[in-house]
Amino acid sequence: MINTVLDQASGLRKMSQNNNNGVKVIAVTGGKGGVGKTNVSLNTAIALGQLGNRVLVLDADLGLANCDVMLGLRVERNLSHVLSGECELDEILVEGPAGIKIVPATSGSQSMVELSPSEHAGLIRAFSELNTEFDILIVDTAAGISDMVLSFSRAAQDVMVVVCDEPSSITDAYALIKVLSREHGVYKFKIVANMVRSMREGQELFAKLSKVTDRFLDVSMELVATVPYDENMRKATRRQKVIVDLFPSSPAAIAFKTLATKAVKWPIPNQPSGHLEFFIEKLVNG
Repeated sequence: MINTVLDQASGLRKMSQNNNNGVKVIAVTGGKGGVGKTNVSLNTAIALGQLGNRVLVLDADLGLANCDVMLGLRVERNLSHVLSGECELDEILVEGPAGIKIVPATSGSQSMVELSPSEHAGLIRAFSELNTEFDILIVDTAAGISDMVLSFSRAAQDVMVVVCDEPSSITDAYALIKVLSREHGVYKFKIVANMVRSMREGQELFAKLSKVTDRFLDVSMELVATVPYDENMRKATRRQKVIVDLFPSSPAAIAFKTLATKAVKWPIPNQPSGHLEFFIEKLVNG
């Protein structure tokens, strides 16, 4: 146990030295599966990369990873190999469109969903030893409100909740916001209205969610993107591409580019939580 604590402390100190300028950390979540969360994560990441940012995407659906599959990338090793000590984090990074880097997780592995304390320490060490520099970390969480989803969300500076105009999506998004606010001290949420028919429908969807949160929760919400339903999204997915790369002039691609332009301007806090090492420390120690 003492060695684990020392490893963590050493790792965090090294990480602090390597990331003096701070890293913007955005968790993309949604409560419900099927709302397009990974599409939002990857399209936003690539749009940010196209703007000249160095972007790292952490596929945080540790048991059912799919970021690499959606981009048609060949992955030989993943986060499980890092945690087992077989390789370093830098060695598993794969490059996607616009130069973004992806940390691939595993698919079909229950053990990755329930990390032990020593594996938590390994996660800290892995990030502390990362030599690749980046400006923005996008964490694509799993669906639901598991401990891991809540951990990633509460540790990020910005929590982006993806919601569709379906009763179950709104209900699950509310449940996620409720748990994060009441039990984990997260009070600010950025909302993405996804796959809507019009700007007005996106605003009405946001109003539906806001009505219930305003009544029962003490939270602040902001509608940061209204992404229209776009048939080109399905075409891009079938070709294992993203819409901002394959159909850059399509309505959904323009919406993601607008979101990326906004995200660049979101401030990085001056306090310690603005640095990557504190994201990892918060993630592990809760």
